[in-house]
Amino acid sequence: MSENVVHLHKHTDTPAAVDTAPTVLTVVPDAPPAPPVPLWVRSGRAMKSAVTHERTRSAGRAVVRHGLYTFNGGRIVARRAWDGRTGSRYERMIRAAEAAGNLEAAEEWEERLQRFRAARHHRRMDLLHSPVDAAKGVAVGAGMSIGVLVALGIVLAISTGQAGDVVTPLSATIDFIALLIRIVQVVWGPAITIGPFLALLALWSVGRKQHAAPAWALPANVRNGEGEPITPSIVVKALRDLGVPALARAIKEMGDAGASMLGPIRIAGCGVEVDVTLPSGVATNEVQGKRRKLAENLTRHEHEVFITIPEAARTVRLWIADSGALDEPIGPSPLVTDETLTANYKTGKAPWGQDLRGDAAELSVYQRHLLVTGLSNQGKTAALRALALWLALDRTVQFWIADLKGVGDWAPFDGIAKVLIEGPSDSHCIQATEMVEDAVEEMNRRIEAVRKDPSLVFPPLIVLVDEAQKAFMCPAKGEDGRPYGGAKATSRYFMAVREIHNQGRAVDVLMWQGTQDPTDQNLPKLVREGAHTRASLVVGTESQAEMALGAKAVNAGAAPHLLRQGLDKGTLVVASDGIAIPAGQSSITVRTHFIDDEPAAEIAARAKTLRDGVATLHAIDRAEERDPLADVAAVIGDAARMRTDEVLKRLHALDTAVYREWNNVRLKRLLEEHGEEPKKSHGVMVVRRDDVARALANRDAEGSASATE
Repeated sequence: MSENVVHLHKHTDTPAAVDTAPTVLTVVPDAPPAPPVPLWVRSGRAMKSAVTHERTRSAGRAVVRHGLYTFNGGRIVARRAWDGRTGSRYERMIRAAEAAGNLEAAEEWEERLQRFRAARHHRRMDLLHSPVDAAKGVAVGAGMSIGVLVALGIVLAISTGQAGDVVTPLSATIDFIALLIRIVQVVWGPAITIGPFLALLALWSVGRKQHAAPAWALPANVRNGEGEPITPSIVVKALRDLGVPALARAIKEMGDAGASMLGPIRIAGCGVEVDVTLPSGVATNEVQGKRRKLAENLTRHEHEVFITIPEAARTVRLWIADSGALDEPIGPSPLVTDETLTANYKTGKAPWGQDLRGDAAELSVYQRHLLVTGLSNQGKTAALRALALWLALDRTVQFWIADLKGVGDWAPFDGIAKVLIEGPSDSHCIQATEMVEDAVEEMNRRIEAVRKDPSLVFPPLIVLVDEAQKAFMCPAKGEDGRPYGGAKATSRYFMAVREIHNQGRAVDVLMWQGTQDPTDQNLPKLVREGAHTRASLVVGTESQAEMALGAKAVNAGAAPHLLRQGLDKGTLVVASDGIAIPAGQSSITVRTHFIDDEPAAEIAARAKTLRDGVATLHAIDRAEERDPLADVAAVIGDAARMRTDEVLKRLHALDTAVYREWNNVRLKRLLEEHGEEPKKSHGVMVVRRDDVARALANRDAEGSASATE
């Protein structure tokens, strides 16, 4: 029986049978040629391409634009002439005042209209008598002129002895008049020819300045809003399209007189400023709440428009930046450029930066507690350090500084500050708390001294805590069980700051704090409201803005929550009576100078040369006030022995600041220094009371021997 063999692999060689198979060729005929495109189709396509080409469209827009500039310029000039000759301008202003609900302004414009009509009537009545008066005036003037010329000729004839010189001045005048007539005859023809073109050019110039053409025909930079100047018509249109129904209705009723709502548009730094008196029925907060839409209507970004509330009722003040101007850096600090600059705590002002108007923003720190807050990495430390560097140039000012970030930002103050604590740990927070408590003691000492002698004057003491939120959030507790951090009356840091806020300024003990991302937990209400100068960088929410600056400032237009994180670094919204704030406003926006580490070190070096030399204490060293060996004996008490970990625990409870970092090795080294050491009992390291007593005796003996020698 035959079997069929099935191969499970594919042969790579082509079988010979395939090679010998016949090849079939299929002949495919060529496709028929496409019919030619008719001439009229090709012409239409070419014409369409030419008409829709960008150059053609640009040329068409240019023709329409310049033609309408001339035509609408004529309309504008005619309108101005009509307004100058009639009372239509006054009538528009009356309608605008009535639409705005300002009846006093309407009555004033009506009085002006009546005065204008009376004056116009008087001029028209004068025209009835003017031809006769003009003829008399010409006759009298000609007679007097001829008389003067004849008299001048007589004087000339007497001088020269020639009788013919009597008419010389008169003939010279006639020759001059003839020359003028000839000049007019020569110029008249070309003037008649060129005059209309000059008139059209003048009308074109008026239309171009007013952008009197449809938006689609305007140049690209104007059409896209780049660099568009702020004019009354643009501001009124932006307000009309704001989405406030009462405001839109009032502006429509005003018509062309809507600009009566606006005060003068003033140049203010890198932008312009204008006050807007809102119509009746429109609240200022309705405009404030539409900041983004107003900015976009003005072809600006939101951060380029600021809305504040001045003293005048029903008025908002708009500051509108030039496009892109706020993204340009400001110049260097005068502290860097002027090496002769000095400081005076009492009468001077720190050069902190520039306001939005471009004016120098200078801050007085005299007897003012300071709070600077904002999100992380937005320039808080740089803003604080710039003030401290300036004040360091006053040799009378003392600094106690706690940098709870601990990355060297405040290192230049080594040799200026009497206390400089640097580090982020709980131990550093404890030291910072004790530093502030020491400042409270210093404050009380000064107050007591002043009570006895009111003429005493103490040097200013600046107690500065950077990253103060760490101190408020510190979980450690003292030996009395009181927490170092927290926002309650039991918190040591909180209460120390409150005491300085309450009485420190009277004796020039001032609290400066920098904190980030404020909340009720890391920046309690009583502390933030105790600062006289409150400044905020960008924050996340409006509620945080109120925490930083207060509800009054935010309600009046302060908006640090609308700054751009990362892009507006160093831009502060400041609420303080120590800085010049425009009348009627409760805050001011300041773009602070940035002083880098190297220039900061140079400024600090200048400050050090003004001082006699300051030994900086880098920690509140409580160890010098304690006797560790005696403390070990105290915590053991009457026990014969105690486990080392229990000894360390009790030492920590006795004084957390001193013994927080102690461990078994440190405890063993203490005993070994005096000839004893911990021993094991039942496999556990212990400290015996007798060993500690012998260590104390050994130390006392060594001390007596050294004293004898």
